[in-house]
Amino acid sequence: MTAEPPATTGPRSAPALQRVAAQARFETLAVLRNGEQLLVSILLPAMLLLGLAYTSVPPLGPGRRIDIAVPGVLALCVLSSAFTGQAIATGFDRRYGVLRLLGSTPLGRRGLLAAKSLAVLTVVALQFAAVGALGLALGWEPDWGGIPAAVATTLLGTFALVALALLLGGTLRAEGVLALANLVWVALLAVGGVIVPVSQLPEALQPVVSALPSAALGEGLRAALGSGQASVTAWLVLLAWAAAASALASRLFRWSD
Repeated sequence: MTAEPPATTGPRSAPALQRVAAQARFETLAVLRNGEQLLVSILLPAMLLLGLAYTSVPPLGPGRRIDIAVPGVLALCVLSSAFTGQAIATGFDRRYGVLRLLGSTPLGRRGLLAAKSLAVLTVVALQFAAVGALGLALGWEPDWGGIPAAVATTLLGTFALVALALLLGGTLRAEGVLALANLVWVALLAVGGVIVPVSQLPEALQPVVSALPSAALGEGLRAALGSGQASVTAWLVLLAWAAAASALASRLFRWSD
């Protein structure tokens, strides 16, 4: 009686956390190696901070100008990476079938979304390090006691803006995402409470702008790093946007055109 040959098994996929970490590393390097993304993520915020530090336009209100400018530029970094960059990347990945293919791999759809979120947080951390170092060199004096509140505000802001990016990038055609994401970025930069505090905007705009996630992020970071205070109002606004955008994205998101 002959013995049966030993059973053979195929290659096993890596553990879930390892798959997510590998994809997050790929997503992060893709951003850092892309010249246009690097311009928006690092160079443009740095140039903007220098311009704000050495000019008096636009007016930022009472207080040391550099202490108001740095938190605003940090908020812009989150807006650029978590919303604009992710919306455009998601739209074109969906157009070319990348999302559909990755969603069918062992990484899975949830793993892909987790990796994208982790990559955004990594890029934001690098942006904060670069802009923060430049700000300190220019004389920025943050309230170090507000760091925990600033971290919480950044996490909530990233959550809300990534959810909005997935909603936009997962529903519109890639060309529409590209145009709309850049248009929204410019509009929020100008009158969205990111760089210029809400109190310095025309009174007619203040109630509307205060309800935007961009303003909540900017005001929350200015409160945390300027006076060491946690802005509960900003947190509630960001949570509301995150919940609404996540609910809509889960219903409307399309993994392929």
